[in-house]
Amino acid sequence: MSNGVKNGDMEAFSGKDVSKKREDYLNWPDYFMAVAFLSAMRSKDPCSQVGACIVNAQNKVVGIGYNGMPFGCSDDDFPWGKESDSKVENKYFYVCHAEMNAILNKIVGELRGCHIYVAMFPCNECAKLIIQSGISEVYYFSNKNWNKDECIATRKMFDAAGIKYTQYIPTRRQIVIDFDTIDWNKVSQAQDPPTPKKKRTSS
Repeated sequence: MSNGVKNGDMEAFSGKDVSKKREDYLNWPDYFMAVAFLSAMRSKDPCSQVGACIVNAQNKVVGIGYNGMPFGCSDDDFPWGKESDSKVENKYFYVCHAEMNAILNKIVGELRGCHIYVAMFPCNECAKLIIQSGISEVYYFSNKNWNKDECIATRKMFDAAGIKYTQYIPTRRQIVIDFDTIDWNKVSQAQDPPTPKKKRTSS
């Protein structure tokens, strides 16, 4: 290992055998759902932060999105509330959902056969986009709106179109991003043994 850090030093630091591959790495589904949840942290919505991640058959991410206002519509000028008596003063007429943005943000020509990972079960409007885009499978985390008319309509359309939908149960309840774990320079400096002094030889 570079910077003078030996395997034994690193094992002492981490308590792990660094000569073998890690066994606690993220599996693909947890990784993709985590990407969706991380994307959701970009949302300015004070009530619901939702993210979506589209993946192709090669396990490559081809689209990411989160719920937010359309381009050119200021986050500060358009409403985020949902309790106004006036529909045009509520967010629902304006916010683009995560699934819509992920589909529009795609980096490939088409999404046929792709899977989408999304924090919440899609509404009927997003269901139409998912079907029309060619996405074949939906993995959702929360089904809190399951019995709402919008989600009932979604299931009706998915069933008719042959779109498979599955509630995803992660293998771990929490994934922590710690930026310090990548800083091997600190580790190497902490673990470098002192440089031994050379013995003087008589002339």
